[in-house]
Amino acid sequence: MREAAGTRLQAGTHTGMVTDKNRDKKNTADGRLVLAATPIGNTGDASARLTELLRMADIVAAEDTRRLYDLANRLGVRVGGNVVAYHDHNEHLKVDGLLDGVERGAVVLVVSDAGMPTINDPGLAIVRRAIERGLPVTCAPGPSAVLDALALSGLPTDRFCFEGFVPRKQSDRVRRLRSLLTETRTIVFYETPQRIARTMDAFAEVFPPSRPMVLARELTKDYEEVRRSTVAALRQSVIDDPPRGEIVLVLQGASEEELRAAAASGADGGEAFDVDRLAREADDLSRRGGLKPKDAIAATVQAHPYADGSLANRKDVYAAMLRLRQKAVG
Repeated sequence: MREAAGTRLQAGTHTGMVTDKNRDKKNTADGRLVLAATPIGNTGDASARLTELLRMADIVAAEDTRRLYDLANRLGVRVGGNVVAYHDHNEHLKVDGLLDGVERGAVVLVVSDAGMPTINDPGLAIVRRAIERGLPVTCAPGPSAVLDALALSGLPTDRFCFEGFVPRKQSDRVRRLRSLLTETRTIVFYETPQRIARTMDAFAEVFPPSRPMVLARELTKDYEEVRRSTVAALRQSVIDDPPRGEIVLVLQGASEEELRAAAASGADGGEAFDVDRLAREADDLSRRGGLKPKDAIAATVQAHPYADGSLANRKDVYAAMLRLRQKAVG
């Protein structure tokens, strides 16, 4: 049926343009965009529907064509349609060409290297454009590292949020985590083994040490491991036994006790400290604790992040402290 349709991408194309040699024979009502989940580790998790789609789709847009063919070989299926590289660097160039094929009646299958397209993987651009053009979109569900880790964590699953990869840059990483300090839903993150140690340092800096947390790695694979503990204990675990492979972090949301503490300190954004108030608290801390002004300011600013996770400018707080002390003397 697919061979008779004759819908193919031109060889060597870099735009995703679709040609239809037998346009009159193709039933345009059959055209659709399909997002299909691929195994995140265990080939046995591939659905029968995924296998059939790989065999029957007119066009397969794959994040990595080599990994697509490797998966097909392991599944014992021949990819019959035209295979197109579709990844972060070219998806905006490919979208309309692929959707032109859908409009002509082609079944266009989108797959990422692992899991469901659009979930921290390419695919969102083509879904949005298909919706704009009024073209049918569906999905073939399957494995998901987010849901697998959440289910295995033992943490609350009735309400959760997915934050993707923790930011690479230290300042961005800490700011993002601070913005989640009072999030009450269970929070799921992705991370790499190369950055996990720095990320756990940031978690230990921002979140209470006793907050329940889970690290899951190599899910569905032979060396699958789930470490269930606390922020502090997991940080030490990462130091003592650095994890390898693909990592998912699951953090329990803020407790009622933590929310009360955050509200009292102004860290929840409901009582944000202005510069003058920070200066007064830092000055008090400096006098009572015998700290140097700069150390007292650093500690105070760190303890009172704004709602978006950012911190007050220490120089501004220092200038306000000097004004406060000059006023007291005068």
